[in-house]
Amino acid sequence: MPETIEIQLKKGVLGLCVLALLARSDSYAYEIAARLSDAIDMGEGTIYPLMRRMQSEGLVETYLVESSAGPSRKYYRLTSAGRDALHAQTTEWQAFVRAVDGIVAEPAAQPNPETTDRGAEQ
Repeated sequence: MPETIEIQLKKGVLGLCVLALLARSDSYAYEIAARLSDAIDMGEGTIYPLMRRMQSEGLVETYLVESSAGPSRKYYRLTSAGRDALHAQTTEWQAFVRAVDGIVAEPAAQPNPETTDRGAEQ
């Protein structure tokens, strides 16, 4: 069964959302997943592979923070490449949204009675 447009859109902007969250503050993967779950209903399982990929691409880096309630947590922060990617992706996203809004907001064309009548005769 094909994925819904909502699922496809979520997958498409997930990386942008993670970069935007990390631009506000460093965070650990579970916290990022929880925020995305609340905001756009994305599951936790999609975050961990994305974080590994972003780290291997040099968009984020990690550091450990001691926790009084268990093992140390791995925090993520943006690198300068991550900030550049955020800027580029935000610009692309805004242009895309404007283009889609422009298309979706156009009023539907009114049917031409002449064309409609001719189609019925044939």
